[in-house]
Amino acid sequence: MSDDDDMDCPLCMEELDIADRYFRPCPCGYQICRFCWHHIKTNLNGRCPACRRVYTDQIVEFIPVSAEEVLRQKREKKEKERQERDMKERRQLSNMRVVQKNLVYVLGLSAKYASAEDDLFKKYGKIVKLVVSKRTHTSSASSVGIYVTYARKDDAARAIEGINGAICDGKAVRASYGTTKYCSYFLRHMNCPNPNCMYLHEAGNDADSYSKENPTVG
Repeated sequence: MSDDDDMDCPLCMEELDIADRYFRPCPCGYQICRFCWHHIKTNLNGRCPACRRVYTDQIVEFIPVSAEEVLRQKREKKEKERQERDMKERRQLSNMRVVQKNLVYVLGLSAKYASAEDDLFKKYGKIVKLVVSKRTHTSSASSVGIYVTYARKDDAARAIEGINGAICDGKAVRASYGTTKYCSYFLRHMNCPNPNCMYLHEAGNDADSYSKENPTVG
């Protein structure tokens, strides 16, 4: 039986167990569970609901299920249930944001500092990536948001400690841990085609996660 076959009895709407799936009560192919078949024979008109043929023991086709087949279908069912749970959990992650302990978000600097080679950032450690935020900051037209990804979490912590509150070009600079969201491909169980994607492709730490509706970490 293929995975596309209906796995519910059309009469009682209960899931067909392994034995029921190999039980054919009528040559017309209309499949119901053994309980409903017995109920129709015993308490109702004794006819197939589809073709109206009278049910008899002689027309029943039943294929014995091997132990290997039982185990195979149980494994497939468990795997399907696991994937469904995983998909549900991943859908819930779409509204989550995760604090990245190696990502520093800096606000209050002009675009001239937006370089991984600038000593303001590189003196704290090896920089993996530096990206300028696309958001417009209305408080200061000359100010840009800068995301700096360090190779080590300790370096990011030292950068925040050293940069946050500093005065640069007469302006106060703010620095904090950056946050990110989950990649849409990850949420759909697909491989992300963008090698430079900055979003998450694995589950983050619960203690560093929060939802947009409840912006409290942990």
